[in-house]
Formats: sequence, C-alpha cells, structure tokens
Amino acid sequence: MGLTNRSTGSNVLQEELKIECAPGDKIIALSGNPNVGKSTVFNSLTGMNQHTGNWPGKTVANARGRCRHRGRNFIIVDIPGTYSLMANSAEEEIARDFVCFGNPDAVVVVTDATCLERNLNLVLQILEITDKVVVCVNLIDEAERKKIRIDFAELSRRLGVPVIPTNARRKKGLNELMDAVYAVTNGKIRLNPIKITYDKAIEQAVEIIQPEVRKLTGGRINNRWVALKLLDGDEHIIGSISRHTGIDLAGNANLAALLGKAKQYLAENGIKPEDFRDKTVSRLVTVAEELSRETVTFENRQYNSIDRKIDRVLTSKIFGLPVMLALLAMILWLTVEGANLPSSILADFLFGIEKKISEIILSSGSPAWLHDILVHGMYRTLAWVVSVMLPPMAIFFPLFTFLEDLGYLPRVAFNLDNFFKKACAHGKQALTMCMGFGCNAAGVIGCRIIESPRERLIAILTNNFVPCNGRFPTLIAISVIFFGGAIGGAFQSAVPTLAVTGVVLFGIIITLLVSRILSKTVLKGYPSSFALELPPYRRPQIGRIIIRSIFDRTLFVLGRAVAIAAPAGLVIWIMANVAVNDISLLKHAADFLEPFGRLLGMDGYILMAFILGLPANEIVIPIIIMSYTASGAMLEFDTLKDLKQLLDANGWTWLTGLNVMLFSLMHFPCGTTLWTIRKETGSMKWTLAAFAIPTAAGIAVCLIIAAAARIFGLA
Repeated sequence: MGLTNRSTGSNVLQEELKIECAPGDKIIALSGNPNVGKSTVFNSLTGMNQHTGNWPGKTVANARGRCRHRGRNFIIVDIPGTYSLMANSAEEEIARDFVCFGNPDAVVVVTDATCLERNLNLVLQILEITDKVVVCVNLIDEAERKKIRIDFAELSRRLGVPVIPTNARRKKGLNELMDAVYAVTNGKIRLNPIKITYDKAIEQAVEIIQPEVRKLTGGRINNRWVALKLLDGDEHIIGSISRHTGIDLAGNANLAALLGKAKQYLAENGIKPEDFRDKTVSRLVTVAEELSRETVTFENRQYNSIDRKIDRVLTSKIFGLPVMLALLAMILWLTVEGANLPSSILADFLFGIEKKISEIILSSGSPAWLHDILVHGMYRTLAWVVSVMLPPMAIFFPLFTFLEDLGYLPRVAFNLDNFFKKACAHGKQALTMCMGFGCNAAGVIGCRIIESPRERLIAILTNNFVPCNGRFPTLIAISVIFFGGAIGGAFQSAVPTLAVTGVVLFGIIITLLVSRILSKTVLKGYPSSFALELPPYRRPQIGRIIIRSIFDRTLFVLGRAVAIAAPAGLVIWIMANVAVNDISLLKHAADFLEPFGRLLGMDGYILMAFILGLPANEIVIPIIIMSYTASGAMLEFDTLKDLKQLLDANGWTWLTGLNVMLFSLMHFPCGTTLWTIRKETGSMKWTLAAFAIPTAAGIAVCLIIAAAARIFGLA
C-alpha cells in the first residue's frame, strides 16, 4: 500500500494518512535535512493539532497537523528528514514520492543557517521537481551567535522563491513564513525558480527525450526532471512513476529508442552511464557553493572551533569510548538510583488502590474466584509492571533525549561505527542499542533510523541483548545477594556494581557477535556506508525534552506494556491457583522443567518465572518468590536479606545466581518488545526469530558455564 495514481493532494491525506481534508484546505510538505529544527518548526506551527503514525506499508514515522492562517486552513505534513531525493532509503523514497506525486500545494524546505551551503543541495533538488517552494532558513539565532551573516533578499532573488529567516524555538519569523506559504499557494507571488544547467552534452541528451516524456506525462510531473532520471537509469524513480501515475515509461517503445539514442550521444561525448550521476550531483554542489559564497558572510572563520575542540576529546580513539561508557554508566546509575523512591511511592499508591478495589468487588457480591482473578491476578500484575517500569523510563528517556538534543548521540555512533562495521552491521545500531538500555521496545522502534532493511532487521533481532530497565532490578538484586558479600569493607558495594557492568559489557559483545553471525548466514550482506553528520552542540530545550520523552516514548511504551500485562496476570493467577490432583499447574510445569533447569544451573521454578514473566521482566523475581512460598499471588520481600534466606533455602548457589543473571540478559524479549517487533517488521517469522535467537544464546551460555563449573568442581 502506498501513494497511487488516484491518491494525490488532499486524497493522499484522506486515503493514506487518514486525515480529513475539507475542500480548499492547502497541503504543505515540510522537508529538510536532519538536525535543522524541522520538528521544532512543525510543532510551533501546528501546536497540539497534530497526529503521528506510520507511512502506509513503511516503518517510517510521519507527523501531520493543522495550521490556520489568514482565514485559510493548512495541513502540514512533516516528511522524513533527508539529505537527498536520490532515494537510497525508505525515508528518502517517501520524501521524494510525496514531493513528486503527493501533489502538495507547496513545499517548505527547512535549512540550517549555520551550514546553509550543505542544505542548499536539497533545496536545489526540490526546485527541479516543483516551483512551489518556500525556503525556511532556521536557527538564525545560532548563526548570529557565530557571526554568520546571510543576505536573505539576495538568496531569494537567486533561488527565485521566497526565503524566510526563522528562529522556531522562539517562534520568530513563523508568521512571515506562513505569509509566504499563503502567497505561494494562492498565486499571490510570481515564482521564477533557478534553473540548473548541466554539461552541454547532458543538456543535449535531455532535449532528445524531453518532448516524448512531456507527451507521455501530460504535464502531471516535471518532464525535465523525469528526463534526467531516465538518463541516470534510476530504476526506483521509474518504478515510482509507474506505480503512482500509471505511466509505463519503461515499456514505451518510442521513449526507449530515444533514450538509447541519448545515452549513445552521452557516451560519444565521454559521459559513461556510471559517470552521469557524479556529473549531475557535482553540478548541484557547485551551484550550492556559488549561492553560499554570494549570500553568506562568515565574520568569524573560527565560529565552530569550540565544537571541534570538544570533538577532539569525545570522538578521539583514546578518550571517546571511555567518556561514552562513563556517560552511560552515569545515566544508568541515575536511572536505577533515582527510580527507587518514586517506584516505591507508586507501588504503595497502586497497592493502596488494590484494597479499595477489593472492597468494591467483594461488597458487590461477586464470587471470590472472580475477585482473585481481577485483583490478585490482573490488577496486581498490572500494578507491578507500572510501578517498576514507569519511574525508570521517566528518568532514562529524558536523560537520553537530553544527550540527543545536545547533539552527543551522533558521536556515540561515530565511536562505535568501526565495531559494528567489523560485525557487518550498521553504525547507527549503536544508537538503537543505547535506547534498549531504557526499554528494548523503544530500541526496536529506534531501528527506523537505519536505512538498510537488512541491517535494520539485524539491529531489531539483537536489541534484546542489552538489558532494559526491567531487567536491572533482577541483575542488581542477584549481584548484591551472591557477589556483594564476597568482599567486605569499602569494596562491598563495588563488587555487585562491577558484576552488573560486566554483564552489560558481555551483552554488548554478544550483540556484535550475533550481528556478525546473522550477517554471514540468514542475513548475508556487507555493511552499508552512511553519511553521519556531527551536528553542532546545542543548548537542550528542557520543555521539549520532557514532552518528547514522556509522550513520545515513555507513555507509548508503557501503553503497550499495560495492554499485555493485564491478560498475562490472568494466566499467572490460573497457573498458580488451578490444581490437578491437588498440585497447581505451576508446580506441574516446574516439575516438568526441573531436569532441564538443573542442566542450566537453575531449576524448574526459575524457568517458569521467566516464561510467566513474558509480559514484563520486572515480575520475574516476584513470581519466583510466589512459587517458592506456594502462595496464590505475586509477592515481594521488603529486604534483600529476606530474599537471600528464601533463595538459600531453595538451593541457590553462586552458580545459580550467575546463570540467572546471564539468562536474564539473554532470553526472549518481553511481550511489549515482541509486539513492537511484530509491528515494525510486519512479519511473524522475524518475531519468532527475535524470540528464539536470544533464548538459544542464553541456553548455550548457561549450559557451558554450568558444565564447566561441574567439571572443575566449583558447583
């Protein structure tokens, strides 16, 4: 499903994006490079009148919203940020197709005033497709601070379209921007877009096929641009034209003959097919350089010297990785330590409500079994998931978004790119892996930033090897109980910290190893190159960080977790309370798994806890406690000392603790993450693979460690 020959303009929004468009509404495409403040422009123009979803048939997010100006309704579509329309990724394909075939009434191209020359490349590409363009030069405040002066009037004259300076963070210039959009969409302004002229041979080749292209397209699309793409041999755009307009350019005999003649002419003039794109791209770059040279003045040539000095440290071979690990450790420590108190308060509140719910249900005359299912089963599981998941996510995601807003995350990808390249994976997988520390479901969603479908899939399948916040309570508790007492004195707290850190590093190593195995077997291929921009460091916007992290990430992931936790609580209650021959289903299942559990250095109840903990990793320890105490509902002890006594009484040793930590690191993803994987891949096959791969790795590692401990007499 995608844009069709019937789905252009407002029809695209009605049929594909599920937005109601009234007659007379103007459709505005918001385009631009990444890191130019496009989302800030969008949010400032649309306010809360916006909706977010996926492009049909794609895992690329879109946002669209309404804006009213001068009595006219505008529907603004935030198309994916891209450096080019020469589609090499899903994002670039969508951006190009919407500009070409979505028939927007205008395209607003957002650029960065501090690096205008680079951004003009995309502006020129869009101007080759349509003349209904407004250039928004954003971040003028940063340009002024760096003493960069731009002659906006001259730039507008040279481009032949309106050029509007803005500071979207302060909402400066946005009214003038919408004035220009209003003028363009209502024919109130004369547009005379710059025409890019190429080598004489290329221009002559275009003239050979352009008349036939004009006849076939009927003016529905810029025929000069189509002629250039035909000469380039861009099969993607030729297929898109056929798919969206019904025009079969590839099957037209006359056009094929003329195209052969034009390519022969190019070859006779020294332009081989493989050189054609280099020639056209080089010309666009040259024009962008000329425009920048004539309209931009750098009063301080060392305007980015501070950024460069910082990057010499943060991206150096010596300090880059240590600084990155230190920042990650600090975020994890703040998350774990900071979540304790709010998690306790939230748990007290939710379990306080449990008593009220119990009173209401019992006073209504409902049978006891229904009360136990609803309260001890569904609600209690739900309460544990919310009280344990919400506080860590509410801390981790703002901290992570802070680094993202600051401009540090691209430096993380830069530092780890070589490691992932050696694993035949994508450097951006480093970013999605970092997101997995907060929540693996969010990490899976973050894999959308990887353009290659193969490498995106590798990142999705291996994201679970980094422990999420839901697994850290288990890792910390077990490390303190079984390793914290190994050394006394001042180093007592350091040992469990090192143990958890070691598990995390082991997970990163396994991520790289499994990524390489996948890339050499079922997902064969070479790592793709990508343009990694190191944006300037910017002052983070605290309000924007809180909104993005809470609404776009925390509540989104929590909503999916809640949807899974409630029905899973029903299953857990049934397993613990329904008996066969006076033995609960939970004990029957645990007894069945006992031999295999012992082989792994654990026991049947532990394996059942992981299985029943599918809805959320946070409930694994409460299920173990419930199983060992033979109670019918989930419990949690007040102190680790109480928990240690219970575990010791049930045969736990250091080997059990170690393998529980490792299996917690490497086992199937939680229900929320599996649901997210199903949504992102659109495939049950890959969802099952995401379930099986970490589980198989966990079983193998535990088997090896348990066997080695027995061989050497350590267990």
